[in-house]
Amino acid sequence: MKTTLEKTHFKLDKKKFAELLLYVARKSQKDPTFGATKLNKLLFFCDFQAYLQLGRPITGADYRKLDHGPVPCPLPEIREELENKQDAILVQEKYFNHPQKRLFALRDPDLSEFSGAEIAIVDEMIDIFREMDGTGISDFSHFSIGYQMVGYGETIPYEAAFISPPFPLDEGEIRRAHELAKKHGWK
Repeated sequence: MKTTLEKTHFKLDKKKFAELLLYVARKSQKDPTFGATKLNKLLFFCDFQAYLQLGRPITGADYRKLDHGPVPCPLPEIREELENKQDAILVQEKYFNHPQKRLFALRDPDLSEFSGAEIAIVDEMIDIFREMDGTGISDFSHFSIGYQMVGYGETIPYEAAFISPPFPLDEGEIRRAHELAKKHGWK
């Protein structure tokens, strides 16, 4: 399903992206399923959920469609910068006999640039996907309309967050939709 959707371009906030990497890594350090794939998808869901709820992503990163789901374009460069400054380390481990690259924060993240609503979204995404391993969250990300509508290697437009998923909504999602409608006078 390929279609055209006007894209709003956001400027990447490299500092927030770096601090978000550290925050997600720190919050996920006891999660044995946390690896590079899960990190990529958590960042995607955080930015797109923030765009949906707040009208702007947390980091402004572009996300590209790759085989295992959406991937934030600036991740390799910013992760390397964090490693070079000894703010984080990437460790290769085994998870059920499969290689797993885990990012560990070596310092506390600086959250001074984040709003309370942004951190609440990040915490919510970490909680929602806590029980999923990298394969599960990767498979789930393929249900994203944005992921489905673009070609391989293309940027996923943030506006796709407003397109309904192809499966029924649960009670919490319906309740949230009613809250947003009431708050914004949509009904």
